[in-house]
Amino acid sequence: MNAAGLRRKIIPGLFLTVMAVTAVIPLFFMFATSLTNKNYLTLIFTSDSFSLKNYPMIFRNFNIGRNFLNSFIVTGSACILNSLFSSMAAYAFAKKKFPFRETLFIFYLATIILPGQAMLIPVFTIMRTLHLINTYPALFLPVIGAFGVFLIRQFVFNIPDELLEAADIDGCGEAKKFLIILLPLLRPVLISLTIFTFISCWNDFLWPLVIIQKPEMQTLTLALSVLKGNYVTNYGLVMAGAVITFLPSFILFLALQKQFVEGIAISGIKG
Repeated sequence: MNAAGLRRKIIPGLFLTVMAVTAVIPLFFMFATSLTNKNYLTLIFTSDSFSLKNYPMIFRNFNIGRNFLNSFIVTGSACILNSLFSSMAAYAFAKKKFPFRETLFIFYLATIILPGQAMLIPVFTIMRTLHLINTYPALFLPVIGAFGVFLIRQFVFNIPDELLEAADIDGCGEAKKFLIILLPLLRPVLISLTIFTFISCWNDFLWPLVIIQKPEMQTLTLALSVLKGNYVTNYGLVMAGAVITFLPSFILFLALQKQFVEGIAISGIKG
């Protein structure tokens, strides 16, 4: 191999290695700090500051178990409903003929441009009118949006029309055709959407802060804010809470990363 070819192999490898190490360092720092009882942040870790008390202390003293359950209920509901409703809308926009279909889709897709902060007051007003403040639906209903419809619609375009026409000839109704034929084919892209939804909903802090006032209804990310003291902060305890919050998303992505990549790749191919 000549020098030019060697450089083309080594330089990208070095660059990717540096990027990977840069991404891992904060995670290592977070985990290492969670095993200390320090009231200050430092890059130097000694054996005298090592402590395993932070993790049991969080569950014992801060009711994190209930907050963990709240986050799972909210995130699980958001993943299920977002996948279901986005699939139904994507199927209609991709395979059904109705007036102004493309125009309606463009206007619907344009809602992605709006920043979430700009929608806080209108959505809060709607939730208050529906008497949903301090409830689970108030936390997971706003997660359903245009991104999932766009992602799945690109996938549905690749499903042959002949398959759906054959189902019509066999006498399948729209509900049966959607549930039995279409949904199984959408499995890769639904897994991708589930991961996107899980991460965004699980890590959300601002919306739960606005819509939840009762401590027993707080999600995990919102509950972690109480770990920071007014005058002195146990950063080991704070980082232990951050590790607990980080692990579910990390484990989910590791378990489904192959299907995630497959769903994203297929969704980007039209026709």
